[in-house]
Amino acid sequence: MALLFEPIELRSVKARNRIVVSPMCQYSAREGHVTDWHLVHLGKFAQGGAGIVFVEATAVEARGRITHGDTGIWDDAHVAGLARIAEFVRSQGALPAIQLAHAGRKASMARPWYGNGPLTPADIERGEKPWDIVGPSSEPLGEGWLSPRPISERDEEALLAAYRAAVRRAQAAGFEVLEIHAAHGYLLHSFLSPISNGGAREDRMRFPLRVVRTVRETWPAERPLFVRVSSIDDVEGGWTIEDTVAFAKELAARGVDVVDCSSGGILGSATAATRFTLPRVPGFQLPFAERVRKEAGIKTMAVGLILTAEQAEEALAAGRADLIAIAREALYDPNWPLHAAQALGADPQMERWPVQYGWWLTRRESLLRKLGLRR
Repeated sequence: MALLFEPIELRSVKARNRIVVSPMCQYSAREGHVTDWHLVHLGKFAQGGAGIVFVEATAVEARGRITHGDTGIWDDAHVAGLARIAEFVRSQGALPAIQLAHAGRKASMARPWYGNGPLTPADIERGEKPWDIVGPSSEPLGEGWLSPRPISERDEEALLAAYRAAVRRAQAAGFEVLEIHAAHGYLLHSFLSPISNGGAREDRMRFPLRVVRTVRETWPAERPLFVRVSSIDDVEGGWTIEDTVAFAKELAARGVDVVDCSSGGILGSATAATRFTLPRVPGFQLPFAERVRKEAGIKTMAVGLILTAEQAEEALAAGRADLIAIAREALYDPNWPLHAAQALGADPQMERWPVQYGWWLTRRESLLRKLGLRR
């Protein structure tokens, strides 16, 4: 059995393989409510054979949205739509998962296809007005961006209550895996990074760790908790991999099961390669997952330009990570896990495919062999 297709137990739940579809914002929600777009978008990844499928960054309060199109879990009314997604994902053999998020000083911005920056008069004409935002200080993301209101002790308590309520709603919706978003310049990352927050590392970690403790205490003990981090800021004077290892040790001590190792985003988009010095090459973030795994003694998930089944298998075999996350590759090929199983010889008879597809495809393969187009 290829390691990529070896099941993995995370507390009381078991993923059928090591492939995870990362949270990918669709900016297509309505007042925080998921739509049929989200059901189909996420459902096809479960059909495509992934072990865990994540709902995108989902705001724990309305002011924590990135854009007007973000999904939300700040209201009980959001549960029904999310439950429909979780139920379908589970029915296809994958674990339904959700990422809880708060955009902090990167909130109240335009959707990517409208500029992916501060809201403009054109956005306002479309009815997408800005709202008040919060952060660890009043320092804005950059010139032209909104200035956040510094979070007070009272705000912290309100935010912890929002996370607590969001966790309960995620449980009610039937999700089996939960992730806290502490990366890409959003609220918790902005507390961690010296670029956006002052003081010693222990002080900067204080509030994010309070959130982790609150979530872990609220989320059922038998279900796993992930935390996504930006392993490095990749800017001078920013958060480093040494900081991440120290943070990961604290996460492990508070009952986190997996650290999801991404990078960047403190000064803008985490996907804009031109902003960074770290070369964007296949598997460029694998060294972060490997180092955190070895030095912090916690499971890790690798993500970022993992393109092929062979690349993923090699990473697992070398002990660089425990889980492999794909995002844009899943958009390009929703059946990436099923194709990976064939490439690694883990499914020679195409038995992993949904039965509705498998019988068609086995006949196709038989015909192609007769025509000499398959070995």
